[in-house]
Amino acid sequence: MERRRVLFVCIHNSARSQMAEGMLRAWAGDRFEVASAGTEATGVRPEAISVMRELGIDISEHQSKTVERFVGQPWDWLIPVCEEACEACPYVPGAKKVLRWSFDDPAAAGGGEEERMAVFRRVRDEMAGQVRHFIASGS
Repeated sequence: MERRRVLFVCIHNSARSQMAEGMLRAWAGDRFEVASAGTEATGVRPEAISVMRELGIDISEHQSKTVERFVGQPWDWLIPVCEEACEACPYVPGAKKVLRWSFDDPAAAGGGEEERMAVFRRVRDEMAGQVRHFIASGS
């Protein structure tokens, strides 16, 4: 069976889209070819790597990428995971369907380390529910 292609996008490709990519690859990589990108590339947040490791998913080798490298490729789904990406990157030529998911930006969380990590965990868990629903529904 041919794997369907999914591209997750957010602004910096540093947390939300990276986590979504890691989840879909870990949980259904046999069914989906998955990538992530941003309107800017800044690097993967260490907090995102840490909270994903708590789920047994290693995204430490992920690289932050810009969406330009994926434009024109055939994507079954383009999934912006933040409102900013919906506005900045509303359509990638080559994408058949666009699903708009909106999650808070954990990188914008203030406070001490524990407060910031709590936000990363909350966003990760919300996103995990959405990714599992996506897998279960086949769309």
